[in-house]
Amino acid sequence: MRTTLEVDHPELAAFLLRADHVDVHRVRTERPLRSFIAATFAYQPRWIALLYSVRMRLVRLIGLDQEGVPAPTRWRPEDVPMQAGEPASFFTVQAAREDQLWIASAEERHLLGTHAIHREAGGYALVTIVHYRHWTGRLYFNAIRPFHHLVVMAMARAGATGS
Repeated sequence: MRTTLEVDHPELAAFLLRADHVDVHRVRTERPLRSFIAATFAYQPRWIALLYSVRMRLVRLIGLDQEGVPAPTRWRPEDVPMQAGEPASFFTVQAAREDQLWIASAEERHLLGTHAIHREAGGYALVTIVHYRHWTGRLYFNAIRPFHHLVVMAMARAGATGS
């Protein structure tokens, strides 16, 4: 995992300001952005659903709300939300540029999590940006961080292959 990020998108640069955590995962693929996003969000094998169940118990232990295990999103590429303010699973689209960039955030009491996907030569960079809002945000994210990397890479591979 190469963690450096060349940012040529001002929309993305704004989210990186004062971030508490940033990680970058890369995947090689020539798939169009909308197809990549649709396949990424649709991927939810049993092991990921199990991790969401464990996450649900963890957040309750530290006093956070959890609405259950999110269902996989089944978008056709043309249905991928691309307008700021549109819902995208449990995220809200913040910015998008056709076949170049997609940024969505999930805002919770304990943290603001932003997921960005942007085109690079030969593929995509998947960027996770976290801003802690409360001490429970740091506790929560550090507890799930090892699994976060596994989930993001598995979803990125599914997005790259369309499976």
